[in-house]
Amino acid sequence: MIVSIQSCSDSKLMLKTVYFILHNYYLQAQVIKRPTVICYICGHEYGTKSISIHEPQCLKKWHQENDLLPKHLRRPEPKKPEVRPVQAKGFYDLDSLNEAAWISAQNQLVPCDICVLFFQTD
Repeated sequence: MIVSIQSCSDSKLMLKTVYFILHNYYLQAQVIKRPTVICYICGHEYGTKSISIHEPQCLKKWHQENDLLPKHLRRPEPKKPEVRPVQAKGFYDLDSLNEAAWISAQNQLVPCDICVLFFQTD
């Protein structure tokens, strides 16, 4: 694209416009995804603050749905995976915690009697 700049003020305006566009593009590229935690019961992702609210509610719902099943189809309560702190200050490795929670959630899936797929219970 060829642009003809007529005067010094036009060139300053164009430089400011280009700078503004590039600066906004840079800021959009710098958006940081907040860390999420996977629920060990349902496998959905939640924020680090809301997971402590979600888990008791999810476990309560799990118990309600499990109690509706016939006795021979009831499953044992899902256990929260234990992940040891990796730092001296007691911080957890979020990736290890999420991997253990995802595996736990996958173990909650029920196989279909007809096909080879696994489903969450309703």
